[in-house]
Amino acid sequence: MAELDKVLLNLVEPMVEDREHLEVTEMPGDNDREVLLRVRAKDEDIARLIGRKGMMASALRQVMAVASHTENKRVSITFEQI
Repeated sequence: MAELDKVLLNLVEPMVEDREHLEVTEMPGDNDREVLLRVRAKDEDIARLIGRKGMMASALRQVMAVASHTENKRVSITFEQI
């Protein structure tokens, strides 16, 4: 089974400038079929990850939905500035 936080980290790591301050953590959701992934990075990197009109964030959520399909889980992704 894929560890969803590592999958997301592998996706976002090439997109950020400051990789030292990049954190992706997996948190439990409201039930056992839901996973919350939290991405923390510096301001300019978060802006890059969210993208114009949220297009990049939407694309990341779609890719993670496909990755989580094998585990029959629903993924939510939040972006936070350090």
